Amino acid sequence: MITALDHIAIAVPDFEKAIKRFRQDFGLSLEGTEDVEAAKTSTAFFPLPATNIELVHPLRGEGPIAKYLEKRPGGLHHLCFRSDNIEADVARLREKGYQFLTDEPSPGAHGSQVIFIHPRSCDGVLIEINQPADAH
Repeated sequence: MITALDHIAIAVPDFEKAIKRFRQDFGLSLEGTEDVEAAKTSTAFFPLPATNIELVHPLRGEGPIAKYLEKRPGGLHHLCFRSDNIEADVARLREKGYQFLTDEPSPGAHGSQVIFIHPRSCDGVLIEINQPADAH
């Protein structure tokens, strides 16, 4: 029986820079690092509270997910971080040089507000910032 999402792995070209991003820019706590000789990898873990797996499929065959699926058969699309103040987080991250796909947050699932950080700002990973409806 599957009981939880254990982790999402992201391959990064600059380990220290990526650790700094997740700690300082996204405000996550670093649990620690470990070299795994058997896998020939260095790892860093950032624990987060309970999460969800979101399956995304193009509505009416349109939109960015349709374009994504034209290029690949599926796969990890993005990571989403929950925010309690999306406007403040966007302003703070813009000051740090992050590029966003849109100028402003837009409506997301469950009445939330969402905005995406361009993958070139995050080692090729598309990052979503999501403010739930009850936090507006």
